[in-house]
Amino acid sequence: MKRSIIAALALSLAVVAPVHATEEAIEAMNDYMAFQEYESGIMVPQQIDQIVFEASTFIDARDAEQFEASTIPGAINIEWREVLDRIDEIPEEGKVILFCNTGSLSAQATFALRVAGRENVVVLQSGFLGWQENAAYKPE
Repeated sequence: MKRSIIAALALSLAVVAPVHATEEAIEAMNDYMAFQEYESGIMVPQQIDQIVFEASTFIDARDAEQFEASTIPGAINIEWREVLDRIDEIPEEGKVILFCNTGSLSAQATFALRVAGRENVVVLQSGFLGWQENAAYKPE
């Protein structure tokens, strides 16, 4: 049942063709949203100091070409549409920070992962561009 909910959620997040979520998927999303605090699931670049940076796993949710051009040091590239297919590559422990250029696509990936039960996953609000401009810590 959980896999069918995750599959329905993944399909509903795809932008190539509209897909209607099943009642189970809608119920899972409602359950998640009903109990989340306003700022749960997000992090702003100013919160990323050296301690947070070194203790976190960063996932670059952009495509491979953008990842190769420039990324946060040490980031893993898992395109936003692939996070549920590659969920086994995403740590279940410790903070996991997903980002794209601005945070919009990585927010969708983060939501999918959080509905799938990964409470340690957050989106980097303002994305890679925000990190470049406002991160409290950037490794040399």
